[in-house]
Amino acid sequence: MTTFDKREEAYERMFAKDEELKFKAMARRNRMLGLWAAQQLGKTGPDADAYAKSVVMADFEEAGDDDVFRKVKGDLDAGGLSVSETQIRTTMGELLARAVEDVRAGN
Repeated sequence: MTTFDKREEAYERMFAKDEELKFKAMARRNRMLGLWAAQQLGKTGPDADAYAKSVVMADFEEAGDDDVFRKVKGDLDAGGLSVSETQIRTTMGELLARAVEDVRAGN
């Protein structure tokens, strides 16, 4: 194996690991967002957990964050809560930063 091949293989492993960490962080962020929204909606216990799982599953509808945002915003609106788009997106950003820290720490 040449040095170039070894380097290419190392970059491929690094890319795969980065993608795995990104996936884990996004799933964790979506779960935390679901728990946050569940709290806003007055859900607790198993109902809150089930709702958080539904938010995680919403992320598989399309690429990006819009599917998760639409689910949470729609559910909050349907629950009679007026939470702004800015507040939801700010919360998403804060929770993503926390999720990335958690994943990097191995939590």
